[in-house]
Amino acid sequence: MNEQSLIIIEQTKKEMVSAITHLEHEFTKIRTGKASPQMLEGVKVDYYGNMTPIDQIANINTPDAKQIVVQAWDKSLLSVIEKAIMAANLGFNPQNNGEILRIVVPALTEDRRKDLVKRAKAEAENARVTIRNIRRNSNEVAKKLEKLGVPEDEVKGVEKEVQHQTDLHIQKVDKILEIKEKDIMTV
Repeated sequence: MNEQSLIIIEQTKKEMVSAITHLEHEFTKIRTGKASPQMLEGVKVDYYGNMTPIDQIANINTPDAKQIVVQAWDKSLLSVIEKAIMAANLGFNPQNNGEILRIVVPALTEDRRKDLVKRAKAEAENARVTIRNIRRNSNEVAKKLEKLGVPEDEVKGVEKEVQHQTDLHIQKVDKILEIKEKDIMTV
């Protein structure tokens, strides 16, 4: 294979790995009953007129598996952070003691678990669609090579390898989803 063909294949692999990494990152935001600082990752706080991620204005840790502690660097922001967590609709009810916010992570109900599984499946489907789009784009680039004089069998070889990578990465998505689903449904 010529250099251009190898570049297409490498770029395809890199983009598909990136899609898998993004899926894994999104799955960290879907809670499974164990407290984790990532549960608050999407929360933005009005910090003097700027919407700022919560982890940039507070220290977030988990002293045990059932609670999250948020310690604001500026204690005057505790009530603002508390409102932002409530507004994020994560199902948390933070308790403000004037020093820290303590969030007890409630046990998941069966309905909530099913909703989380639906959300996980939607994220997995987004990853599959992304991978298929990468395949389509790579195949379009490969077809352009043919117009530039690259032999047809080499273009077919590139398309075959791109399809192989697509199949591998979609299997990875399915495996990651299966593990997350099991994690969510385990009481």
